[in-house]
Amino acid sequence: MSTPNEVGKLRKKYKDVRKKIKIGSIFLTRFEKARIVGARALQISFGAPILIIRPKEVIDPIKIAQLELESGILPLTLRRRLPNEEYQDIPINWLVIKKS
Repeated sequence: MSTPNEVGKLRKKYKDVRKKIKIGSIFLTRFEKARIVGARALQISFGAPILIIRPKEVIDPIKIAQLELESGILPLTLRRRLPNEEYQDIPINWLVIKKS
């Protein structure tokens, strides 16, 4: 169970993120996560440099891309759109990534 101190920190983080994000949830959706991991895995498989220190037993580009995403080091931006053509560009390190 979480301690009251951890809960307070999470609430503060959620409030800060909510101020920045105007379109959509403060969480990275499973569809956005799949798109990001897939695109990054493709880049890695074509020889892009790996941005984290890779554990020796991990050689799968998808696993490496997931580790990069969870570490918060990827310099990628999502564009969330509304039906009225309004949009917001959101750096993925602003979004809260659920552990799955």
